Amino acid sequence: MPSTPEPFISDVKTLRERARQSLEDGAVTFAYGGDPKKTVEILQTVLATELVCVLRYTQHSIAATGLSSQSVKAEFAEHAKEEHSHALQVAERITQLGGTPDFNPAGLATRSASQFAPGENLVDMIKENLIAERIAVEHYQELVRYFADHDPTTRVMLEGILAVEEDHADEMHDLLEAHEGRPMLEDG
Repeated sequence: MPSTPEPFISDVKTLRERARQSLEDGAVTFAYGGDPKKTVEILQTVLATELVCVLRYTQHSIAATGLSSQSVKAEFAEHAKEEHSHALQVAERITQLGGTPDFNPAGLATRSASQFAPGENLVDMIKENLIAERIAVEHYQELVRYFADHDPTTRVMLEGILAVEEDHADEMHDLLEAHEGRPMLEDG
């Protein structure tokens, strides 16, 4: 038997009264179904993950060497810009929910789902970025399911970021195949 959707509030007077309550909560209204403090805590890890990715891709875009490195360096630089954009989106959402984005480099690595790995050569750099993207994809998929309908704004933001991370993983996979002939990820 299909469940009936919850009725929406058609009483404009009630909407107006609720909007005037708890003004200090900003964008967090009566209808918000999540826990803003828990959401901010989760988004701090997402922010740290994106910042670590910015730093790793930036280093790789500068440090990569070799005859065929120029196009890969450009790809790394583009990914760094996109990860930076994600970090800003997440930071803005943290602010909307009443939190303060944590950009403090002390502890950034411990808050991040991905790791900072410099890579010894071009193929190692590609592998490290592919691993980080795979971590991000799985992590963001879990978070999209977690937020579901309780916080659709955060969920939609993460879905958009997830789509880009999946593209990044696909591009790193293609680069790995092009530079190594086949992907060879170590377990671990």
